[in-house]
Amino acid sequence: MNELLEILKDQPFFEGLREADMRLLAAGASLRTFRADETLFREHEEAAAFYLIRSGRVALESRLPGRRAEVFMTLGQGEVLGWSWLMPPYRWHYSARALEETHAVHFDAPALHACMDRDPVLGYALYQRFAALIVQRLQAARLQAMDIYGGGDVGLGG
Repeated sequence: MNELLEILKDQPFFEGLREADMRLLAAGASLRTFRADETLFREHEEAAAFYLIRSGRVALESRLPGRRAEVFMTLGQGEVLGWSWLMPPYRWHYSARALEETHAVHFDAPALHACMDRDPVLGYALYQRFAALIVQRLQAARLQAMDIYGGGDVGLGG
């Protein structure tokens, strides 16, 4: 757990969390390695984790009916992957696939939910961080849509 605790302390996403919170997060985490082209999770399956990418690259993909999966974003070192575990219906909204060998910290969602239920301060701190992450990803999607469809208002709201 000491190795995981040190990894978390070095990540901006967890900056400002209490020492006790970091220890709880580390206790429910594990190190994972994904081979190139290995799927981390699939769209519509149960979302029971999130990941911190330590090295490598992961493609986020979505499949339209009758079409192949399209990559809409690529994440890399230091980025957090997955927020679907946080809110019902706890299903992935997209798939994630390693583009190269990828090392990540895996956080178990059921353990996190239990910690957040017991400690609302930790729950609030995590919700703040994930809300900021979701806004950042929506902004990236908006910019991507503007690039594809032109510079006009793409109507994503705010």
